[in-house]
Amino acid sequence: MIIKNGTIVDPSQGLEETGSLYIRGDRVDHIVLGEYQQRPEDEGEEILDASGRYVMPGLIDLHVHFRDPGQTYKEDIATGAASAAAGGVTTVCAMPNTNPTVDSVETLRYVQEKAAKEAPIRVEQLSAITIGENNETLVDIPAMKSAGVVAFSEDGKSVMDTLLFREGLKEIAAVDGVVMSHCEDKDLVAGGVMNAGPKQEELGYPGITNAVEDVIAARDIFMAAEQGVQLHLCHCSTKGTVELMRMAKRMGYRVTAEVCPHHFTLTDADIPGDEGNYKMNPPLRSEEDVQALIEGLRDGTMDVISTDHAPHGTEEKSRGFKSPFGIVGLETSAALTFTALVAPGLISISRMAELMSTNPARVIRMENERGTLKDGALADVIIFDPNAVWTVDPEKFRSKGRNTPYAGKTLVGRVETTICGGAVVYRSDT
Repeated sequence: MIIKNGTIVDPSQGLEETGSLYIRGDRVDHIVLGEYQQRPEDEGEEILDASGRYVMPGLIDLHVHFRDPGQTYKEDIATGAASAAAGGVTTVCAMPNTNPTVDSVETLRYVQEKAAKEAPIRVEQLSAITIGENNETLVDIPAMKSAGVVAFSEDGKSVMDTLLFREGLKEIAAVDGVVMSHCEDKDLVAGGVMNAGPKQEELGYPGITNAVEDVIAARDIFMAAEQGVQLHLCHCSTKGTVELMRMAKRMGYRVTAEVCPHHFTLTDADIPGDEGNYKMNPPLRSEEDVQALIEGLRDGTMDVISTDHAPHGTEEKSRGFKSPFGIVGLETSAALTFTALVAPGLISISRMAELMSTNPARVIRMENERGTLKDGALADVIIFDPNAVWTVDPEKFRSKGRNTPYAGKTLVGRVETTICGGAVVYRSDT
């Protein structure tokens, strides 16, 4: 396959130039810069014209919920992976808070085998830190690492027993593992369902303060540093967490952090009323928090954009702020990032690729084969049209989930083609 005349964007090589990408089998063969000149040996190859478009490494989403096993009426591995492909995501990291929890090699094997059969993209699985995410007994960390989990997380909650968490960090450090932290002080939540502030007071629901996130972010940063373990903070939403990340990086700690598109494109003031599709955890925050997150993405403090893709049934999300937390995000994340950050000139297209592909690959230590278009890398590639203008229609999602606050929103930029392992797995015209 030859992808010709696109603007090749690859932060791992410092590339943002017109050229053609040659794919042989499931690998990148080479790149030729400049306008495409057909050669005799190109005869018979599949040629995709990417003129006026960006050719980028496939996106890597470190934070998705596929609900499989246990809640496949919300999503399953096949539909979640199809949704990822439609959003230009060629690798996902699935969180372990399924039913049963991914806390054993047996459940891990179920996910791995089903993904190998049904997913058009690469599905990596995380392990819980405690059995059943019950905050009582650690999983068999060496066994889970040996069986192929990409990281450890108690996502959906924090390990609130600090001594148990310390022991878990020690064991994860011993196997050179990665910890992904959901930063939420369960006691401080106190029944809150939305950001504490004027909108919460207007709607009469209990609020969630910034300290709910900030105190656990601080705890986990210092504890991980003490144990020498690599830490990644999930779905950061507050100004305080951005400042903590600045401090941690000044101190040389092994810590990275992600931001979700909903946290840098919406504030709690955008909530139209008692509408369940605006309920997520962490909640939509204030304008001050949003601006801090954007600045953190711009200046390198925050490393990754992930979705926290969290599908729920339509009836479940029809209960306003009594609905479960979470929204879907895989099919809108690239366009939201382009619309909100790249198009206005806040970040470059290369920075977008870094945040959504190159840096995530580094977090999960796969940067030699993913998140790059270097010769010999896996041929996970997207063609992104920066001029496409489209309206979000949840009924057209590949995901089973329709729970999005962006229905009817006009976005700029769209994934046109997704290639995984040298095979086209999505085209926007199909």
